Amino acid sequence: MDPVNSSSVTQFVLLGLPHSEAMKIPLFVIFLCIYLFTLLGNFLLMLAVRGDPHLHRPMYLFLVNLSFLDIWLSTVTMPKMLADFLEEGKTISFHGCVTQLYFFHFFASTECFLYTVMAYDRYLAICQPLHYTKLMSLKVCTNCVAGVYLTGSVHSMIHTTLTFRLPFCGPNRIDYFFCDIIPILKLVCADTTVNKAMILTNIGTIGLICFLFILMSYVYIVMAIMKISTSEGRRKTFSTCASHVITVSMYLAPPIFIYLRPNSMDFLVEETIAIFYTHVTPMLNPIIYSLRNKEVKTALGRMKWEKLYV
Repeated sequence: MDPVNSSSVTQFVLLGLPHSEAMKIPLFVIFLCIYLFTLLGNFLLMLAVRGDPHLHRPMYLFLVNLSFLDIWLSTVTMPKMLADFLEEGKTISFHGCVTQLYFFHFFASTECFLYTVMAYDRYLAICQPLHYTKLMSLKVCTNCVAGVYLTGSVHSMIHTTLTFRLPFCGPNRIDYFFCDIIPILKLVCADTTVNKAMILTNIGTIGLICFLFILMSYVYIVMAIMKISTSEGRRKTFSTCASHVITVSMYLAPPIFIYLRPNSMDFLVEETIAIFYTHVTPMLNPIIYSLRNKEVKTALGRMKWEKLYV
């Protein structure tokens, strides 16, 4: 069904974050800085890994893809959000809203699946070190990356199609800072039971399953670490996993909280939580990984000195 033919709405109004007129410019500056730091940090991390042959390993291939996804996850919503701070209309076309929702859920779900694969990679590296090279070869690593992108695309297409096959008869004011499923369903003039069930079973449950799978992987990892005889060995091994645990917790907990409770949360609270995992976490990821990873810090330092001598 063509969504335009079943809807009298041709554009939506994004109400965005509630704020006073005096806070418009300060909020614009704050979020602009967050966006610029996100782009800079993730681009530097990608350049460091690409430019250092010592980092051409599965763990860092996953890390490059994580930075790529962080850049686009933030870019899907942030430029429009920044523009809305300076504009009065805050409108987005119907097809623009469809596009934003699809790509947001594509990048967000792909990142969720990537975190799960990264946990499995760390499990193999620490718990199966003698077989790691064979079990996580470059071919397997590439197939895993391709798989998470394909799965994310299918996941997003399902929810985008289910959402915009419904009729929109007005009003057209979205009480949110971007086009997401839950606030959009509030505007639908039809039964949304199937959509809400899909939110619970597909988004919330899949996120929870990914989180539990990651948690289980790290239970085995911690058990393996405790068997290491030297404290220095335990510290070094744990350090390689701590970054992943921190970022997974920051990224997965908020959306699980939102999508498992689609009707029981105030939109202001939901928006605050959403900002954290859509904008703050992508900004912090390169900082966490570079500060806690000696190899990445060495690569960044080498890149800086090479530029000085060019």
